[in-house]
This record gives sequence, structure tokens and C-alpha cells, in this order.
Amino acid sequence: MINKFDLEKIDSGKMFKVYDDWPEIAKNAYLKAKSNSREPVKHIVFAGMGGSGTMGDFFAAILSKTNLHVNVVKGYLLPKNVDSKTLVIATSVSGNTAETLSILKASKKIGCKIIVFVSGGKMEEYCNQNDVEFIKIEKYHSPRASFVNFLYSILRILEPIFPITKEEIENSIKQLKITKKNICSDNLELNNQSLDLAMSLKEIPLIYYPGGFEAAAIRFKCSLQENAKIHAIVEDVVEASHNGIVSWEIKSNVQPILLQGKDDYEKTKERWIIFEEYFNEKNIKFKKIISKEGNIISKLVNLIYILDYASIYLAIINKIDPTPVYAIDYIKNKLNN
Repeated sequence: MINKFDLEKIDSGKMFKVYDDWPEIAKNAYLKAKSNSREPVKHIVFAGMGGSGTMGDFFAAILSKTNLHVNVVKGYLLPKNVDSKTLVIATSVSGNTAETLSILKASKKIGCKIIVFVSGGKMEEYCNQNDVEFIKIEKYHSPRASFVNFLYSILRILEPIFPITKEEIENSIKQLKITKKNICSDNLELNNQSLDLAMSLKEIPLIYYPGGFEAAAIRFKCSLQENAKIHAIVEDVVEASHNGIVSWEIKSNVQPILLQGKDDYEKTKERWIIFEEYFNEKNIKFKKIISKEGNIISKLVNLIYILDYASIYLAIINKIDPTPVYAIDYIKNKLNN
């Protein structure tokens, strides 16, 4: 078990303190942001990398059952189907993300509708110089830790074009407060769901997810990689039934994590049962994480909260500082030379 002293000593940037404040940060972000009337759109492109890229995955999930056509871009190039009627939403917590800046410039050249969410940097400068709408949002610690501040600001600002109710958003914040009581640093006991998950991770995690939860699975993979500095894998549980499951026929140093939803499609629920039976027959230890009840926003944001905190606890258990990301800095410095 770890204690508060371990967190204070090993987490140099005190990331855990930001996560303890997530419910309050989310609430303040939603209340502080201002919603303005906007023209309806049919096509949205979300652009961002790393922690900022989670935003696109998240919105793609919650908008998947609407008539909006959504693309998520993690790279330098826009899809070929964008035009002047496309809304491009570029997110960069640092404001210096080269790939997202490239998308921003290409969008301006085509004449797309654009809105940028940044904390400053080169993208803010570009927006000022080229008459591009941007919203400046405060960074908390790092892009990954700033997730809820950006998420709830965007939800509020773009309320007129998102078919999402105020009640759904407010309920998700209420659930965050409930989740915090269980997983925060003031409850370093065995009943802490995030800590329990972290303590169970002994091998390379293979994260299985159902339809709608890809954003949470990818986010967990990235958080494990950045915070705990370990390899992680993600697979769609339905697709894995046709290929990936075969990998378990021989012994490996991989550990299955099953992200399950309360309202998964009935055939997906059947699939989960079969997977669990198979793993039990093969004596393969697995961990099951079931989403909270509620709307899709609440399910996803609370799942991300639990999983992100698990990655921090795992880092502390392994005596690794979750804050620095030297390899990322190495690549960025090389690219800038």
C-alpha cells in the first residue's frame, strides 16, 4: 500500500492534487465559460494530439448517435471531405502542438469555420494575427491533467451546436464528486477503486473496450504510458473475438483489463461473459472495470477519472514520478532543430 507521504515525495509536480480537484475544476469551468449563439453545423473535425487529442475521441463518442458527421484528426492533415461549411475545433493545451497548428493553418486556407481552445503559445499568436476565433483556457499541471477544465469549457461554449442537455452535463459533475470520495488521495484504502486497479497491474495491460468506450480505453493507454511509463494495448472486444483472442492460447506477460458499460449492447454483454469464462478456464487473471450509471458523458468522464488516477497510483507504487515525459520532450526538441 502507498500513503500520502509517498505521493508527496514521488509525484514532483503534485499531479495527484490536481486530480483531487477535478470535480471542482469541472464545475468552475462549466460555470465560468460563456455560451454564444452559433450557426448549426453538420460536419465537425476535432484536431488535437496527446492529452488534447482525448477531446476529439470523447466528443466523437458522445455525438456518435446524432446526425453530426464527426472526424477526429491526430496528425498533420485534414480529411478530404472538409469545406467552408465544416467546423474545425482545434485543441492544444500547450498551444504549441505542431500537428494541430498545421491543421489550423490548412483549415484557414480552405475557409472552414474554426474555433481554437488553447492556453497560449504559437496557436494563440496565429489566431490573433489571422482573425481566428480562439478561447484561452487555463492549463492545470499538464495537458492530461487539464482534461476536465477544457472539456467542460468546450461543452458550455459549444452548447448551441451540441445536442447535449444542461442536465446531462450537471449530472456528470455530480457523479465526479461522488467518484472523488472513493478514489482521491484522502482514501488510500483497499476500497479505493483506482488504487485497487493499480495494485492489480503486474503485467502489460491489454485494455478491452465495447462500442462507445474507445475514448476511455485510448485515454487509459496514454495515461499509463505517460504517467506510469509502461507499455499498454487497446482492443475492441468485438473485433478481438475474431483475431486478438487467439493470442491468449499461449502464455504471455500481458494482462487483460475489461472496460464494461452498464448499458452495453446485449450481444456485447454476452461477449463479456464468454471472455470471462475463457480467461477463467485458462487461469488468466483479469480485472473488470464497470462504468457508472448515467448518461454517456457521465459514464465516460467518470471512467476516465478512475483510470487516470489508477495510472498515477501505479506510478507511485513503482516509485516513478508521473509528471515528467522526457521521451516526448526528446522528440519535440529533435523536431524543432
